[in-house]
Amino acid sequence: MNENIIKSWPALELNDLPPKHGKIVVAMSGGVDSSVTAALLVHHGYDVIGITLQLYNHGTAINRQGTCCAGQDIHDARKVADFLGIPHYVLDYETIFKKAVIDDFVDTYLNGQTPIPCIRCNQKVKFNDLLTLAHDLGAVALATGHYVRKKQTQNGPELYQATDKNRDQSYFLFATTRDQLSFLSFPLGNLQKNEIRALAKMIGLNVAEKPDSQDICFVPTGNYAGLIKKLQPGSIEEGDIVHEDGRILGRHNGIINFTIGQRKKLGVINGDGEPLYVIDLDTKKHQVIVGPKSSLYRSYITIQDVHWLGDKDIMLCDGFELFVKIRSTVIPVAATIHPLSKNICRVDFIVPQASIAPGQACVFYKQDRVLGGGWISNNEKVAQKIFQDQQHIVQAIS
Repeated sequence: MNENIIKSWPALELNDLPPKHGKIVVAMSGGVDSSVTAALLVHHGYDVIGITLQLYNHGTAINRQGTCCAGQDIHDARKVADFLGIPHYVLDYETIFKKAVIDDFVDTYLNGQTPIPCIRCNQKVKFNDLLTLAHDLGAVALATGHYVRKKQTQNGPELYQATDKNRDQSYFLFATTRDQLSFLSFPLGNLQKNEIRALAKMIGLNVAEKPDSQDICFVPTGNYAGLIKKLQPGSIEEGDIVHEDGRILGRHNGIINFTIGQRKKLGVINGDGEPLYVIDLDTKKHQVIVGPKSSLYRSYITIQDVHWLGDKDIMLCDGFELFVKIRSTVIPVAATIHPLSKNICRVDFIVPQASIAPGQACVFYKQDRVLGGGWISNNEKVAQKIFQDQQHIVQAIS
């Protein structure tokens, strides 16, 4: 890099810089955020190694805008590494990614749930296999371009929302373990997105104006049903669109085309002209259950595979009050947590919430600190039975 350019860089308040000894691996997806992360660490004198994971291959579609970790993105990451003067390696993780993320994505949809592959990718690939590789290379940290903050305290590492709340990605990192968190670095957590792009443009990175990757990077056309048909032929079955009162209102061409809270593409309305929404998906009967907007609201949910990043075990704290996010794009709302078993919790909302989709994450917050979370379940009957039995035991003891 040009030394005059480096000297002109503004003073930036970076988050969570690792110790300045040994190597640091940067996960380079080919986008502007991870590219600037690598550039900042080089600027601050770190011995940086760039690693890009090739996660899938769209063939003729590899140059499509809004993807990551394939085709043009690998070329962009390599070009940035050359510009920065750092070693860069591309690793073929297609098989691992398909098994851990794509197959899970397909299975989740076929089970009538709405998956979040970004969380699975972080949990099963980037913060698992890539982190292990960084250890094997003798690195002192694995740095990424995620918009989150990490703080090191006497109780260990803590995860926080990013300063730029419009870009905050903490929802997608709730499943990060404390051991993983201690080795991770998120230098961009204190910065705004416009600062990142301005810096990339100033130093001449080829990705300065590159669009951000879309949520489902391996479905660049947005045609989820097409991907599922390709990977599991014959798995999509037609069925009835059924009103919650039992009336059959029409037919659908596969429940994978619908999600909780959806209104579009139904093609049916109530007898009195009231709009209808998807309120449930019955995979056994292949039914899309619809009802009025009021039926979308729920006072509680059950979450499973609960992961905790707090200072004490939440499973020992019945009636634990905090804030939760039930989708990545909503603000946290007040709730009370009731542990039901080792890794299952009931979440009671102070104010009922609408359009809650099984398969999504429910993430715990205390102010801007991330305390963990779990996966929203559609097995409410079993969970409700456990909750009622617990309440009966409590009443009997008291």
